[in-house]
This record gives sequence, structure tokens and C-alpha cells, in this order.
Amino acid sequence: MYIKHEFIESDSLEYREYQHNIANSAVKASTLVVLPTGLGKTIVALLVLAEELKKKNNKILFLSPTKPLVNQHAQFLKKFLTIDDSVVLTGEVSPGKRKEMWNNSRIIVSTPQVIENDLISKRIDLKDISLIVYDEVHRAVGNYSYVFVSEIYRKQSNKRLSLGMTASPGNDISKILEVCKNLEISNIEIRTKYDPDVKPYVHDLKIKWKEVNLPKEFSYALQLLRKALSDRLKVLKEIGVIESSSLSLINRTKLLDIQKKIQKELRSSPTPPKPLFNAASAQNAAMKLYHAIELMQTQGINALRNYFQRMGSEALSKGGSKASRDILKDSNVLEALAYAKSLDIEHPKIPEIVKIVKEQFNIKKDSKIIIFTHYRDTSLYVLEQLERVDNVKPVRFVGQAGKGEDKGLTQKEQINIISKFKEGVFNVLIATSVAEEGLDMPSTDLVVFYEPVPSEIRTIQRRGRTARKMPGKVIILITKDTPDVGYYWSSRRKERMMHSELEILRSSLNKKFEDATSFYESMIIKDNQKKLDEYSTTKNIKIIVDNREYRSNVIRFLSGKDVEIESQQLDVGDYVLSSRIGVERKEVDDFLNSLIGGKLFFQMRKLRDAYSRPVLILEGEDLLTKRNISHNAIFGSLVSIIVDFGIPIIATKSAHETADLLYVMANREQKEGNKAVAIRGEKWSMSAHEQQQFIMEGLPNVSAVLAKRLLQNFGSVKAVVNASEEELCTVQGIGKNIAAEIVKILNSEYMQK
Repeated sequence: MYIKHEFIESDSLEYREYQHNIANSAVKASTLVVLPTGLGKTIVALLVLAEELKKKNNKILFLSPTKPLVNQHAQFLKKFLTIDDSVVLTGEVSPGKRKEMWNNSRIIVSTPQVIENDLISKRIDLKDISLIVYDEVHRAVGNYSYVFVSEIYRKQSNKRLSLGMTASPGNDISKILEVCKNLEISNIEIRTKYDPDVKPYVHDLKIKWKEVNLPKEFSYALQLLRKALSDRLKVLKEIGVIESSSLSLINRTKLLDIQKKIQKELRSSPTPPKPLFNAASAQNAAMKLYHAIELMQTQGINALRNYFQRMGSEALSKGGSKASRDILKDSNVLEALAYAKSLDIEHPKIPEIVKIVKEQFNIKKDSKIIIFTHYRDTSLYVLEQLERVDNVKPVRFVGQAGKGEDKGLTQKEQINIISKFKEGVFNVLIATSVAEEGLDMPSTDLVVFYEPVPSEIRTIQRRGRTARKMPGKVIILITKDTPDVGYYWSSRRKERMMHSELEILRSSLNKKFEDATSFYESMIIKDNQKKLDEYSTTKNIKIIVDNREYRSNVIRFLSGKDVEIESQQLDVGDYVLSSRIGVERKEVDDFLNSLIGGKLFFQMRKLRDAYSRPVLILEGEDLLTKRNISHNAIFGSLVSIIVDFGIPIIATKSAHETADLLYVMANREQKEGNKAVAIRGEKWSMSAHEQQQFIMEGLPNVSAVLAKRLLQNFGSVKAVVNASEEELCTVQGIGKNIAAEIVKILNSEYMQK
């Protein structure tokens, strides 16, 4: 049987009763869908979306956390919907084009970050959205963009429906309830592979773990690294932050607890004693050494070498940590590294993986295999080893972010690799965590874990890459007597807890929803009234923001106050509140880095010269303890900014406080002081050529650099104003679009609001 619906291609998708039942429930109320990987969460979303298409004058928003997933969902909708009225919005599309595509399309598939940016900029609104689909909905906590989008949806739309989808919501009921609260979800649909309506569609999955023994040759290097770690633990014991320096009692969690304890002591004293700073450095070194030991035990010599090579580069860099320099001077560490380099042996997991892959291809020649590794270094080494094996066509699949010389993969490269893996051009995919979540992988015969991961969510996601359309196998490699063992049993324990919690949820959550819904509804009414009151007092307030600040949480909180936010490329400062107030915002880390790097006073001088009322906001805590910098040096810099530059410094604890402060300042300045917002400060202090450049920078998409080029090319402001589009395009950096915008703004009739 096939799904029959006027908006779904006929004879294209198999009818499954559990999908139909879930969708029927989800069209009636905002719903969280928990469904194992491979059982068609996207088809459930398609069924709900198709029902929404029966309505008139509405839009549907389909959100997914990554660009590859966005493109994947867009292709799915295009393939199975009978109407072609969907668009893909990503950061690669210009803001103006995104606005046009939004206005002219009914189904929008996007990353939440792009929608957040466009909502903040007031390029779009959600008043016509009747359904939002949230893929990988377990992310909808804290400051993630899903939460922001939902808040705006609540404010702007009267008829709202939300559909959240996940295979692995986690084992914490409070977090699941937080997701539901954040997205106004009042219904939950959970299915497991054991449910009667799901069981017929679940394929057999064999899971086994293989233990390997650590080579005896590793022992000497590990012994030296443990001795170096023990020396740092003794320092921590002498200072009194730990009771015992025994290695058997130390793990990563305890080292992090020690860090918190030291930071608390540093914060509590206005003049912390020097031993406390020594303790902070010793703890940092201990963490690095613990990680090095774990790398050698679970990853191998190659990973260890690369780790210390990166540590060496960091230690030699400006502002490199004292702990790194200390470690690389340690005779035990140096001897361990020299010994490790002399070894002509790798971790036993490597030959085991080669053996597993060969055996799989002997069983089934056209097999597809995914090998998961936690570290990029390991993935590269595994690739090099498998490239030597006959009939194995391996490819490496990593994220987009660059790490040192490893530049990562672009979105197009990722999509191309998945496509070729499906086609059989590659038959072994060696992947980091980027392949765990959501991506539509082909039917895979075998998944190999190079190492266990302690997260039950990641374990489920990795495992879900196989047994989707046919039986599958999972093999987990574990090195005896190493952290591998603890991570394996940790994920098993958490997964059992999660399944237990889900069963509890199924039986009791609806009652909790009933109790909570009235409370949330009353809170929503109060919240909406509060926002309405805020809007009545903040309308017409405008803040110009440097485009590099757009990713900050400050912008999110400001946009919630209905302040008009305009993005510009500012040469000076981060926020412009009026013709005289320019604000530089620095988080504590940024402030300290600017101080060390020598940029701080140059930036302050530019801020003072541009605005008659400059302000520095210093955001965050632990200014005196974040870095090993003399308190007198920090105090001296603060005094210099206040006394020498005449710039007041206002401290805030968080992005929320910063947003509140900016709002109060802008409201007072613009409404009570009747000051207009100007991008580059007051003109009275400018020279003639600065005023000319000032005028040019007021043109659309014209930065300070382009303003200078225009004036240098044409010779005067008048000549620029009289230039044609073709003439403007002769200036480097001015394309057809910018030229057209300049001509349009210069020649359009002035229409006052």
C-alpha cells in the first residue's frame, strides 16, 4: 500500500500505520515525535506538512541544524510533493535575495541561524507561518536558535503549530520538558522498535564489542607521562585543592571539579596568593597530560604526536598558555615523546579495523561500511591504512570547520561525498561526529566505532546508520583497561535510563502536560503582555550594530525588545546609539586578548575620536582570574581607558544585562534626548576629507574602504553622485548590484514617513 494524499506523489511512499497515526495526532496539536532512526520521521513531517497545504494564505517553515540536512530535506520535499513551491535559505544567499524568496514561496527550508538573523533584521516575520518543523529537536534548549525562533513565532502568529522530531531526546526528563516548553509542545508521540505497530518495520541489528590489548611497547611512554601527571597532582595536593595525588583516583571529571574549586578561590579573594595561580597552571597542565595519556591508550602514537605538535605551536604563540610551555620543558614528557617517535608500531585498533573491513567484503562484495572516529587525526590515519587494501575505496568525511592545516570539507564537498558513497564510488566512509546526526546515508551493512562514546544520544545516532532497510551490524572497539571501558558502560547505562524515562513519559507525560499547559499558557499571556508593554515604550528606537556582532546573544535579547536593529560594517565600535554615543562591547576574554595583543588602546583611541560620548561595556566575570596576567596590569589598563581616554567602563555579567543596558541608553538618548542615530559619530570633529568619506559611507553597502576608492576614482562627492551604474562598476569592489543600489538611492524621490 502507498500513501494517498492530494499533495503527495501517488505510488511513491509506502503506507505505514504508525506514521499515519503519529501524523494524525500531530496535525491537531504541537507535538514532539520520538522515533528511532530509519523509521521515517521525515515522512511523518511530510504528512503533517501536506495537511497544512490544504489551508489558504499560509506558509510552512522546515528547520534543520546543518546546511547538508537542509538541502537533504529540500530534495525530499521536492521529490514527493506534488507542488513545487519551496525554497532553501542559507547564509550563502544574500539578505535581500532571501527576503524576496521568503515573500514569494510557501515552503521555506532553512537553518535556524539564518531565520534568526533575518528575524532580528526585520527582513521577515512569522505572522503567516502555520507550521514550523524542528528537526533534531533535542537541540531546542538554552540559547540555541530554535528557542529564539519559537519565541518570535509566539509573538507574531496567532495560529501556531509546531512539530519537533528526534531519534534520541536524551535521558533527562527535565530537558525534554524544557524542549516542550520552549516550543509550546502539548502532545508527545513516542515509538520504540518494540511497539506492535513499529516492530514489522524494524530490521535485525547485531551489536558486538571487540576488546584489544594495549601493546607492551606503549608502557614505557605511558609510565613517563603518568609520572609527569603525578608531579602536577602533588602540587595540587600540597596547595590543598585535592586530598590525594593517587592516579587511580583521578579522572577527567575530578580534574574539572578541581578547576572549578580553584576558580572559586581566585574569585573570592581580591588579592589571590601566588600559590593559587600555580595551582591553576598545574591543573591546566594535569588536564593536558591526562588527555595525552588517554589519546595514547585509545587512539595511538600518531594521535599523540599530532597533539603535542599542536601544543608546541600553541606554546610558542603570543599569549600561549604557561601550562603548555611547562609541559614541553618536562624531562619526562620529552623522553616519552622521543620514545614514542622511535616506535614502529601503531594502536592495535588499526589492524583490527583492516581485518574487520576485509572480512565484511569477503562476506558481501558490495558492502557499504561507516567507521566512526572521535578525532580527525585518527580518521586520517585510518584512511591512509585502508587505502592500501584491495577493493576498498575509502573516503574521509569531516566537518566544515578548519583545524590547523586540516581545512575541513565544504558543504558541496560533503554532499558530493555522500552521493558518491550511495553510488558505490566509495564503499567505506571514515567519519567524525558530523555523520552522526540526521544525514540521509545509504543503506549500510556495517558500522564500526573506533572508540565508544559516553553519550547515549551519539551512540544511538551512530548505531542508527545501519539496519535501516536491511539487517545490519555494529562493532565497537574497546581497549582493555583504558577509558574506553568506562565510556562504553556509561553510554549503555544512560541509554537504559533513557528508555526507562521514555516509558515513564509515555504513561505520565500527558498528565504533566495537562498540569503544565495551563501554567505555561498563563505565563505566555503575561509574557506577551509584557512584550506588548515594552513595545509601546520602545517603538522607534533604533540601534546600529556592527555585522560581526550579529551572532552574539546581545542581538537576540535586543530584538526581543522590538528595537529596530540595523546591521552595518562599522569601522569604530560595535553599537551606535546616537550621533554622539558609540559603544565598544568586549567580553572578558576579548578584553584580555586585546590587552596582550596590543590592540586595546588603539581601539579606544579610535572610539574616542569618533564619538563625543564613547562607552566601553566589559561583559562577563573573572576578569582578574581568566588569564595569568598581573592584576596591576589589568587595573592599569582600566585606569588608562577611563583617565587618559575619557571613556567610561560599564561592567555587565551577561549578554542579557548588556542588551538591557543598551536598550536603556538608546531609549534615554533617542526618546528623551531626541538624538538621531548616526553611523560614524558627530561631524563637528571631522576634517573635510573625513566628511566626504562620511557621506560616501552612507551609501548602501559602501564600507570605509569602498568610500575611499570611490573618492579616489572620481575625485569628488559630486562626481560620484553623477556617475552612472557602468562608471561605478569600474571601481574595484563595486559590482552591478551595489552600483544599482547606489544609483537607486541617489535618484529616488524622498518620502518622509
